[in-house]
Amino acid sequence: MERLGGLLRRAQRLSPGPSQTIYKRVEGTQQGRLEEEEEDGEEGAEPPAHFFPMELRGPEPLGSRPARQNPGLWEAAGRRAAPYLVLTALLIFTGAFLLGYVAFRGSCQACGDDVMVVSEDLNDELSPDSHQGTLYWSDLQAMFLRFLGEGHLEDTIRQTSLRERVAGSAGMAALAQDIRAELLRQRLDHVWMDTHYVGLQFPDPARPNTLHWVDASGKHGEQLPLEDPDVYCPYSATGNATGKLVYAHYGRPEDLQDLRARGVEPAGRLLLVRLGVINFAQKVASAQDFGAQGVLIYPDPADFSQGPHKLSLSSHRAVYGHVHLGTGDPYTPGFPSFNQTQFPPVQSSGLPSIPAQPISADIAFLLLRKLEGPVAPQEWQGHLPVSPYRLGPGPGLHLGVNNHRASTPISNIFGCIEGRSEPDQYVVIGAQRDAWGPGAAKSAVGTAILLELVRTFSSMVSNGFQPRRSLLFISWDGGDFGSVGSMEWLEGYLSVLHLKAVVYVSLDNAVLGDDKFHAKTSPLLISLIENILKQVDSPNRSGQTLYEQVVVTNHSWEAEVIRPLPMDSSAYSFTAFAGVPAVEFSFMEDGPAYPFLHTKDDTYENLHRVLRGRLPAVAQAVAQLAGQLLIRLSHDHLLPLDFGRYGDVVLRHIGSLNEFSGDLKARGLTLQWVYSARGDYIRAAEKLRKEIYSSEESDERLMRMYNVRIMRVEFYFLSQYVSPAESPFRHIFLGRGDHTLRALLDHVRLLRAGGPGATSSQVARGLGFQESRFRRQLALLTWTLQGAANALSGDVWNIDNNF
Repeated sequence: MERLGGLLRRAQRLSPGPSQTIYKRVEGTQQGRLEEEEEDGEEGAEPPAHFFPMELRGPEPLGSRPARQNPGLWEAAGRRAAPYLVLTALLIFTGAFLLGYVAFRGSCQACGDDVMVVSEDLNDELSPDSHQGTLYWSDLQAMFLRFLGEGHLEDTIRQTSLRERVAGSAGMAALAQDIRAELLRQRLDHVWMDTHYVGLQFPDPARPNTLHWVDASGKHGEQLPLEDPDVYCPYSATGNATGKLVYAHYGRPEDLQDLRARGVEPAGRLLLVRLGVINFAQKVASAQDFGAQGVLIYPDPADFSQGPHKLSLSSHRAVYGHVHLGTGDPYTPGFPSFNQTQFPPVQSSGLPSIPAQPISADIAFLLLRKLEGPVAPQEWQGHLPVSPYRLGPGPGLHLGVNNHRASTPISNIFGCIEGRSEPDQYVVIGAQRDAWGPGAAKSAVGTAILLELVRTFSSMVSNGFQPRRSLLFISWDGGDFGSVGSMEWLEGYLSVLHLKAVVYVSLDNAVLGDDKFHAKTSPLLISLIENILKQVDSPNRSGQTLYEQVVVTNHSWEAEVIRPLPMDSSAYSFTAFAGVPAVEFSFMEDGPAYPFLHTKDDTYENLHRVLRGRLPAVAQAVAQLAGQLLIRLSHDHLLPLDFGRYGDVVLRHIGSLNEFSGDLKARGLTLQWVYSARGDYIRAAEKLRKEIYSSEESDERLMRMYNVRIMRVEFYFLSQYVSPAESPFRHIFLGRGDHTLRALLDHVRLLRAGGPGATSSQVARGLGFQESRFRRQLALLTWTLQGAANALSGDVWNIDNNF
């Protein structure tokens, strides 16, 4: 009997111990990652406290019962039975194990992912400090707000606005090193700098720009003082321009056409135009199209805040602004400006061929009071003490512009937090660092918010947040010369970025007031912006979210908030050139614009006064908007981009073409192919939406395939039929050139003499409707739109075109 008991105990020791699946934390670069280990149970070892293994009890050991009589007989029988008993025990053990395994598999298939699965839900993350708990969206939101609230936004804005940071200056170089050091202190995964050598234009201190009266014989008369010789228009044509003066309102094409209709010819004249509505480059381009000799740009008091309690621009201040109709270095169009590479001597077609110069309201007053001719329309009248404003022509003027071009090094600074699951997909956020003048609103606010977001997300990662996608933080140089730093980077890495950049978020011009909120954005981001607006408290209406504040003013929140991307934003180049959806947030004044932008009065003190002491609260609101947008974009399993929106965009634009269908039909032309391509896009978008709805979110491979199709939608709308070097802004809805829907509409309008098409530059040059050009435009638009529909459909065997 003792031998039998010993054999049983020995068999028990030799049998495999219970296997336990343990998830342990692995310290290192991927904090909070769980690793699965198989640990063999050891004799005497206790299971971890959070496991409760069941104890299986068999019959009482034989040795614990009273001994029976005739032990010798029982010992002999025991010796003979021992091998059979051991084999029986092993067979029972094996059978029970197999039976349990089959039962377990059946239950596992029935219950799905509920058995011993580490959650990968889109709204959770593992936190080192939460004892292997999960972080849901509300947890991430609370964590983000907590760490963001520990920052010092106001102090950073103030200190940045006090530093000299004109592109290429010694002060800018020092600031760049300080920002790089700050990113290094935050212990990001990667920090680096890119240097570009770009052609920038500066005033010549030895030969300042001049403005003179000219008498009837053409002789120079009295010089008009340009009160601040530092204020100029970068990329103006240099040289001299002489002509009689004409007042042209805002300098829009329709304004210049109106001048012609009133008997005042802009060709051969110097134009006096007001600041606002369109940018400097567009004003000069329109003047050039209509044959003007030069342009003077002034700030009219009517376009700024009025009243005893409103700050306004001084009458002797002129406003700075570049006149390159484009972005980036205009002397290396289509190519990056790395290491002073000598490219062929070409320049951007957006550079003007006529000179331009900013002047103050005081100088504009001296000019306007000399004008004769017809009285300007009532809507053209301004608030200078000249009554009424007249169109001219007036006395002759001579403008001399002596700006010089210099090869200038500029530096972009980058910091990256690598993604956990999809590190090769980048969510990009950037802010302009340079400024002409103090630049508090122009770039100090954006730079401060960028640094606070870097610090906040670094703290979140240290406390368990692990973004699926990489976060890329960028401080841009050369922004005041037309987004030069951002465009040169895009040109240098376009082949990589169009595959990997998911979204770009711009922090430029973020706080110009506190009354209204605008989001200048790609349609793909509109639904996500709406969701985020409902999560952020209004900075000036207690107890309301930003969304609630907007819908009180206008029930159509999109009409109140959403604006197209402007060319003078770095976000524009990301979308129109690189095909990356982008957004730029701005808080604005209700009414006239912030008066000090691009002047020497754009100081921290003036910005603080315009906002009535609310600058920290408004900047904090922008940081919350941008930060929560970054969390969603970098963390959600499925990218929250609304690819169906572009169907509505196409429908809206095509609706404008419908009114000309009769005129086209009379010429044997039709728009049916555009309608067909638009229908294919809508069907492809709906099909993809249904596929996503019916798929399993836990299927990582499938989710990644969907994300690739979604994130490239914007890129699909870049026309593949035009050259990026010749037409850099290839986007058919947002770009510039004959391939765009806007150009097609302007051309079709020429079918009706005297219609809205008369505002186009083609009318200025005396061109009319051309059938061959129309057919080419229609082909460019149709096949770009059809290509977008095909790409959204997925694999080629899934494409179902309905031509």
